[in-house]
Amino acid sequence: MVNFVLIAVCIIAGMVFKATKSIHPDAHKGINTWILYLALPAVSFKYLPKVKWTTEMLFPIAATFLISVFCFFFMMFYSKSKGYSRRSRSTLELTSGYSNTSFIGFPLISAFYGESLLSIAIICDQTMFFALSTLGIIAAVKGGSRSGKVSALFILKRLITFPPLVGCIAALTLSQFIDFTAAEPFFDKLAATVSPLALFSVGLQLKFNGWKKLIPQMSASMLYKLILAPAIVLGLALLLNIKGDVAKITVFEAAMPTVVTSSIIAEQFRLNTKLTNIIIGFSIIVGFLTSAGWYHITEWLF
Repeated sequence: MVNFVLIAVCIIAGMVFKATKSIHPDAHKGINTWILYLALPAVSFKYLPKVKWTTEMLFPIAATFLISVFCFFFMMFYSKSKGYSRRSRSTLELTSGYSNTSFIGFPLISAFYGESLLSIAIICDQTMFFALSTLGIIAAVKGGSRSGKVSALFILKRLITFPPLVGCIAALTLSQFIDFTAAEPFFDKLAATVSPLALFSVGLQLKFNGWKKLIPQMSASMLYKLILAPAIVLGLALLLNIKGDVAKITVFEAAMPTVVTSSIIAEQFRLNTKLTNIIIGFSIIVGFLTSAGWYHITEWLF
């Protein structure tokens, strides 16, 4: 119960500070820089060296890409049935196929399952970013004003310069040669800042203006992101007989709301940023309720 109170307090604090204009409009960028460059890499160094790698650990990787692929087809048929433009379709793909696996996912996993299972969540998060930086960018380019093929060099540059991914690879590689036990207290302190700062940052970025006109698109996006996506992963887990913590965390991460990074990409490629921000805001609020339901489902089945 205490964890949920802290989650709510951090998000509401961000919204209050934003509303009172007592903080710079771009303050979230500085907070996100701390999280991306220091806190999230520290989480990798704290947990990944302790992961026991099995064939089941491939499941979170496959499931994350599967969600993105199914989203492509779901939004293609939905957009055609509604007569939406390619720009709107790409916006919906971007906001529906990728989960907020760290900023919202990590705090909720800590609250529901405990911090020890964040090691599995990190795998989901890094795979999600990889999918977002490849499939997500391709969708954004096709729907934006920038025409033409997506440069492989552009995608590669995004991947190798993303600090959490660099931290993830470094943690997996260096831990094979170096004992980081002595540095664990340092990693603990940095990793402890992820949840409160990430949630505060989310609160600063939430926007709800003009939501009534966008209810159809918003509803379709949340239907896929919060209900269908985790249901697909759940069905895959049952089909492949994946059980235990790997199945639980993978399904739960799939049920997380829209990733905040999608608003940045939507702005870069001139997609519908208003729709993106509204979906992010509402999916976070609704996601708190649906995630509790998915927690009970996974606990019952696995």
